[in-house]
Amino acid sequence: MMGLLRPVLSMLIGASIAARSLHRKSLSPSGAVAGFFILTASIMAECRFGAIILAFFFSSSKLTKYKQEEKKNVEEDHKEGGQRDWSQVLANSVVGTVLSLGVAYATGFQDRCFDTKEAPLVTGLLGGILGHYACCNGDTWSSEIGVLSSSTPRLITTFRPVPRGTNGGVSLLGLFAAALGGAFIGLTFFVVGYFTAVCTAQSVKSQWLLLPIGTAVGLLGSLFDSVLGATVQFSGICAVRKKVVGKPGPTVKRITGYDILTNTGVNFVSSLLMSLATAAACLYLF
Repeated sequence: MMGLLRPVLSMLIGASIAARSLHRKSLSPSGAVAGFFILTASIMAECRFGAIILAFFFSSSKLTKYKQEEKKNVEEDHKEGGQRDWSQVLANSVVGTVLSLGVAYATGFQDRCFDTKEAPLVTGLLGGILGHYACCNGDTWSSEIGVLSSSTPRLITTFRPVPRGTNGGVSLLGLFAAALGGAFIGLTFFVVGYFTAVCTAQSVKSQWLLLPIGTAVGLLGSLFDSVLGATVQFSGICAVRKKVVGKPGPTVKRITGYDILTNTGVNFVSSLLMSLATAAACLYLF
């Protein structure tokens, strides 16, 4: 798609998805505006990047709505449908979008395979995109599924039992969900890229590595996110609401962490560092 066709189609798809998400309360008004620009830019950069965002967004939204009533009894800030605002949308997409535009500029809007020998810069950028979204998706799946675990979560830094919903608390179910979330992004990257990416005969044979890389990043990203959550993100139990809360207060007894970063901040730092680590790993592996 060349000329005006690609940007027009990108804007139409972005607008329709944003409007649908606003109607279904998956995004707040500010989140819908941010989502429109992010999705439009990603699809315009290349179809594969738009597919990655849609895979992340729709799977996460579905899991957010799963057993909502049970989650309301655990999570202080649980909202119907999720209703992610602009800050949450950007924290989970701005790094990947910037890298996607970088790939588009470097390749002339021509999707390429991971191939360090033929295109080291593009391979590093693609690795960063994979790492960013695999980390974000793995962490989201872990949070949405792990909070429903029947087993008592353990604080990742001390392994002591903590209430469900505590930042830094992990469970086997949550870790398994994180690995699956990362694998889902790796699989999407591989399948869509099979039809859209230009590959050499040699490089096409190695693209299956995207699946195990995505799986590993989903798991490791969730673990790193949990370490940050247990240390620089506050968790306490409110004596009035009987819920785990994320801000200190007169009726709140601290469980763990310090009030340095919000959940959005933790997500951004985790995804950024995993993006850099995955870029380096892909330069070595491909």
